[in-house]
Amino acid sequence: MQNIYILGIESSCDDTSASVIHDGKVLSNIVANQEVHSKYGGVVPELASRAHQQNIVPVVQQAIEQAKITKEQLSAIAFTRGPGLMGSLLVGTSFAKSLALGLQIPLIDVNHMQAHILAHFIKEDDSKIPPFPFICLTISGGHTQIVKITNHFEMEILGETIDDAVGEAYDKSAKILGLPYPGGPLVDKYAQLGNPKAFQFTKPKVGDLDFSFSGLKTQILYFLQKNVKENSNFIEENLHDICASIQYTIIEILIGKLKKAVTQTGIKHIAIAGGVSANSEIRKRLKIAEKHWNWTTYVPKFEYTTDNAAMIAITGYLKYLNEDYSDVSITAKARLKVTE
Repeated sequence: MQNIYILGIESSCDDTSASVIHDGKVLSNIVANQEVHSKYGGVVPELASRAHQQNIVPVVQQAIEQAKITKEQLSAIAFTRGPGLMGSLLVGTSFAKSLALGLQIPLIDVNHMQAHILAHFIKEDDSKIPPFPFICLTISGGHTQIVKITNHFEMEILGETIDDAVGEAYDKSAKILGLPYPGGPLVDKYAQLGNPKAFQFTKPKVGDLDFSFSGLKTQILYFLQKNVKENSNFIEENLHDICASIQYTIIEILIGKLKKAVTQTGIKHIAIAGGVSANSEIRKRLKIAEKHWNWTTYVPKFEYTTDNAAMIAITGYLKYLNEDYSDVSITAKARLKVTE
């Protein structure tokens, strides 16, 4: 079954994205970011859905033009059903439905979290595709999970965060430090210049493969408040060391849990997915893990880590091969587990 063109549409949060995939290869992957949120220090749902409405038509048009095809050549439309912000999801869902109806082609709903994982199956000349079964650490602003992947659509959560996600821990730490939103990438950037052992933060004690980051956030807040009281320039004078110490603690938690998952399952194929997998330190530590513990690691390209439509399109492509289509009565879901 060849010559399949899938249009993927992603609108779960604040990025409007459209991508065309041909037989598993990316022809286009257009992302429109929303600058409007930076001054509010976080994503404002109402503004996000309004921006999606403005962006979706030009973004889809650009994706089709860049792929050098016509919309009549499309085999199916894949869209993000959830999880995400309800208003944002509704824009993508209703657009995908009307386009699929207008072109009289199948509609395919995609679970955003599954798509992050399945981005590893995008065919590229230099890509390493993980064999089944493999373990995937999904790390983003909304999720932190260790998932066992038995086949494309058979997934089992081995462990997950009991409170905040890792991306949120990064962004909140950045906010406390007075860094602009989104602060996670800035913590990573400044951490490169600091000493990761300068300040000690304790790791939370939670269940075997589960995560917790709320205590760490509180600990960072109290640590900074105490030191700023004694020296008002404490953050400015120690910014690089503080970022390096925060990053070191977070990555130690993630790697520690992965090691446990490998021991328990015996699976040594390890993938990462989600926005935080763009982090330079986690990528570096995984490369070291390959040598130290004989793991084979799979790290997605930067453009497939943050929210993008190529991951939606590849998931749609894999579902299309199974003839797993959606009914037009399908609705968006703000909350959706990776296993749903």
